[in-house]
Amino acid sequence: MKIAIGCDHGGYAYKTKLVSHLEAEGYEVKDFGCYSEESCDYPDYALPVAEAVKDGAFDFGILICSTGIGISIAANKVPGVRCAHCHDVVSAKLTRNHNNANIVAFGAKIISEELMYGIVDTFLTSGFDGGRHERRVGKITAIEQKYAK
Repeated sequence: MKIAIGCDHGGYAYKTKLVSHLEAEGYEVKDFGCYSEESCDYPDYALPVAEAVKDGAFDFGILICSTGIGISIAANKVPGVRCAHCHDVVSAKLTRNHNNANIVAFGAKIISEELMYGIVDTFLTSGFDGGRHERRVGKITAIEQKYAK
């Protein structure tokens, strides 16, 4: 499985640890930056991760900033991306089961390192339930198409 990962300066320390964890688990990971704790802008890293997932080059994406909020908002501007801001394992599981989310985002200042691993592992190993949820995801896609230029 191929994973795209990105962060801003607030998520750099967690991202570095998470890349090592994912590679140890056998995932192929591409790091889209940032590459230090020097101040930077989260949209600059959310966009390439979101585009890589939307284009199908990667199966899933992971985004990290201080809160997870801004970076998830930026990623969700890309049509075809369903980035879920998760702060617990239940949300990570249900967003895959019900929303067929393809990117997970969280905040390094909000969750513990241990919880980060739980959220990511759960997100990557949970599947989409389909059924009634397929209809709902279809309605999200219809909203995107309505506003496409």
